[in-house]
Amino acid sequence: MKPTEIFEELKKLTNTERLTVIEASLRLIREGLQGVEKPSYNTQRKQQLERAAKMLLKDYSANGELTVYTTL
Repeated sequence: MKPTEIFEELKKLTNTERLTVIEASLRLIREGLQGVEKPSYNTQRKQQLERAAKMLLKDYSANGELTVYTTL
């Protein structure tokens, strides 16, 4: 069934029946999302640090000290 067909059928229902359909739909969505593993904060942080290190690799290769990035 296409979404447009579902919407047409919803128009035929009472508001109470529509809410029942919505609640059941949300339950299905929640159940589906529970099976999806979200990346942990540590994984996200590690990926950010890896990207940053790759961006600075050329600078580190040219000059190992990189004191230009510090305030003395």
